[in-house]
Amino acid sequence: MIRTDSLQITPEILGLITRVDEFKGAWRALGTLAPDRLSALRRVATIESIGSSTRIEGSRLSDRDVERLLSNLQTNTFTTRDEQEVAGYAEVMDLVFASWQDISLTENHIKQLHQNLLVYSDKDTRHRGHYKTSNNSVAAFDEKGNPLGVVFETASPFDTPRLLTEMVTWFNDERAANRLHPLLLIGIWVVVFLEIHPFQDGNGRLSRVLTTLLLLQAGYAYVPYSSLESVIEQSKETYYLALRQTQGTIRSDAPNWQPWLLFFLKALAQQVHQLNRKLEREKLVLAALPTLALQIVEFAREHGRITMAEAIRLTDSNRNTLKQHFRTLVEQGHLVRHGAGRGAWYELR
Repeated sequence: MIRTDSLQITPEILGLITRVDEFKGAWRALGTLAPDRLSALRRVATIESIGSSTRIEGSRLSDRDVERLLSNLQTNTFTTRDEQEVAGYAEVMDLVFASWQDISLTENHIKQLHQNLLVYSDKDTRHRGHYKTSNNSVAAFDEKGNPLGVVFETASPFDTPRLLTEMVTWFNDERAANRLHPLLLIGIWVVVFLEIHPFQDGNGRLSRVLTTLLLLQAGYAYVPYSSLESVIEQSKETYYLALRQTQGTIRSDAPNWQPWLLFFLKALAQQVHQLNRKLEREKLVLAALPTLALQIVEFAREHGRITMAEAIRLTDSNRNTLKQHFRTLVEQGHLVRHGAGRGAWYELR
């Protein structure tokens, strides 16, 4: 049974919820960009989410590696475990974005999402879509993918089916009764899911997929356009500390939800902040840039980078004219240059 009678709504928690909900309410007005611009924002956010979520669990692929892999997903040939995990995460994210209204929170759907998440992972063939049969634990990894140690122990395989049934029933009952604010409800559900750690592997990634699903179902429609996973990756130490502090109290008579909920709500607020900055930049870029420069920026945003050769093919302009536009875009802070000469390439700042 999940106990929330000890939950305290502090001014800080209330302020964070208010900040996120204000953006949620303003999203329609803020999000009136052209469909192609929204599509480009979503593509960048998806790449960041996939890269960050898999790196939190030890992957070594950069966002650029992820972008390159996504452009070849139709090959279905992924030689390394990192590539297999990225491909699976990409597919399950696409599924959630396309069908979130039809994916009710049931054990069968959770198992199906887990199976989809690990569909390309060779070493996970036997246990994907099935609850764990041996003990596991939450481990932390550094930026190079090396394990740092165990963060906390998790539920036993014997207790897992019962605990999952209880938490799914609790969430659906609470959501129907509307007793808790949706962000608090989702935050508590996610940390309990991680405390149980129901599958042999893939629990962290699945928890972030489920977070996105539940936020979309709660009306936070901006979620696909800004990466919550990248916010978590940038705060990994705080993430693991908050998990540890709350996890150890969940089965007590007075769970301490505060550490995790503060981290979760701050991450959501940072996600909103980053999206707001992107939207403001979009407006400034659209209003101020010449057509040729705008084409360059849009290509870089959609593909993650741009070279002189790509700009020539894109715009059918001469090299000297494009050099001047690239120089101006770098000076104005829109682009960052990497390399020199004909090997140079540019990405958004």
